[in-house]
Amino acid sequence: MKATELLDLLREFYRDKLAMRQRHVAAVRHVADYDANNTYQYIIAREDTHLNWLRDGVADMGGALDEIAEPGVRPSGKGRHAEASVVQPDRDAAAAFVEKWRPRIEAMPNARHRTLLRVILGETLEHKRFFEQALAGRSDLLGRRADGAGTGGGVLGIRWISQ
Repeated sequence: MKATELLDLLREFYRDKLAMRQRHVAAVRHVADYDANNTYQYIIAREDTHLNWLRDGVADMGGALDEIAEPGVRPSGKGRHAEASVVQPDRDAAAAFVEKWRPRIEAMPNARHRTLLRVILGETLEHKRFFEQALAGRSDLLGRRADGAGTGGGVLGIRWISQ
């Protein structure tokens, strides 16, 4: 694989991962369930780390990156059905991402980049599992609370409230 081919592959992988991250940022605004919302926040933070790794790899090769805007996300239904209509496409997208990229990554001769991309794929599979658990209504997505501890309900639809 030539350096230009490797750079193109890393840039394409970055675009795909950034598109997922932007979708998650848009989707989380429609997820009021405390545990599922916290899980989305965790996933977004990990994706920010993945994108930083990729950004550094592309920059080291002298490449430039594309930016992608947040998509519009419109839930369908109400309550748990609305949240599921948001979470289910993210679960499916994680599976499709891994299916698309795994064979291409395994064929890469550059061990450094191949290992990095494998880590990202592994974490994307973990995110898929989180989405599956959220769809199943699990409350222990990121761990268990102490006995008797609650969440106090859902989360706010916006991050900051001006008073």
